[in-house]
Amino acid sequence: MINWISGISVVAVATGTMALIVVLSAFNGLENLVISLFNSFDPDMKISIVEGKTFDTVGFPSEEIKKIEGVAYYAEVLEESALLKYRDQQYIATIKGVGDDFVKMSGIDSMITDGQFVLEEHERPFAIVGQGVAYSLSISVNDLFNPMTIFVPKRGVKASILATDAFKTKRIQAGGVFSIQKDFDMQYVIVPLNFARDLLQYNSEVSAIEIGIAEGADEELVQMKIQELVGDKYHVKDRYQQHSFLYKIMKSEKWAVFLILSFIITLATFNSIASITMIILDKKKDIGILRSMGTDSGRIKRIFLTEGIFINLLGNMTGLAVGAAICYAQATFGQYYCSV
Repeated sequence: MINWISGISVVAVATGTMALIVVLSAFNGLENLVISLFNSFDPDMKISIVEGKTFDTVGFPSEEIKKIEGVAYYAEVLEESALLKYRDQQYIATIKGVGDDFVKMSGIDSMITDGQFVLEEHERPFAIVGQGVAYSLSISVNDLFNPMTIFVPKRGVKASILATDAFKTKRIQAGGVFSIQKDFDMQYVIVPLNFARDLLQYNSEVSAIEIGIAEGADEELVQMKIQELVGDKYHVKDRYQQHSFLYKIMKSEKWAVFLILSFIITLATFNSIASITMIILDKKKDIGILRSMGTDSGRIKRIFLTEGIFINLLGNMTGLAVGAAICYAQATFGQYYCSV
């Protein structure tokens, strides 16, 4: 009976430890998955103006930034919300005009699910549409006779009841469909930078400058040097700062889960205390024999303390081993991420 009680204590501690390892590993895997999804679209660093939506690149220290050690890519981008129309369907999305370095930096060309990645061919612009946008508009990339129409408000024009007076429109053929993550897929349409500037009636303005950092470069040092060059009028944000709220939430969730499961393990540890109490009651005769042989109370206490430590240690080690085995099996053979 006593052995069964001790075994239950070991199982209780092992179960709590296993749950802690598996759940925290799942959260780590989820965090790695989210980071990898955002990294496939977001730049290593992003320069944007503190006040306003766009800024002029004339007079901007572009060449100085490109010469900074560790800067591998420099991409000017221009973003604006627009109304898209394809046949009888309409959808509001974000038009993102990009240059050649954006393609090299993001690797978005490897995430095409339909059509091909081409932004310009024979001086003819093409749009790369997010999968969610393509679904909402029922876009077919093979439909050469029905290009997509983009509507944006004309700059400096007062409101008018006539669409021709209030909006500037341009047509563009969908060349491909990309799929990264739902938020991006439902929001973005990638177009050539020159097309976006013409549509939005800009000359050399951009919404942001996206920087790709060379592998092995000191990102903090590069960020500091860029900030010194551009001054306080511009934000220079790394990947974490671009989505700081999301990362803070994920970290808070992980800590909350850790504290809850740690509390459960602490409660499970009290099972071992109850188990030791039962053993002491069962071993009264043996304790009396030890006392008659001259064993002092301190040594007897240490015997039971050692047994309690052994029960908890065995439970923790068993839970750790089982949890690690589950995570390894999931990471190796499973469908979802699990990272210890």
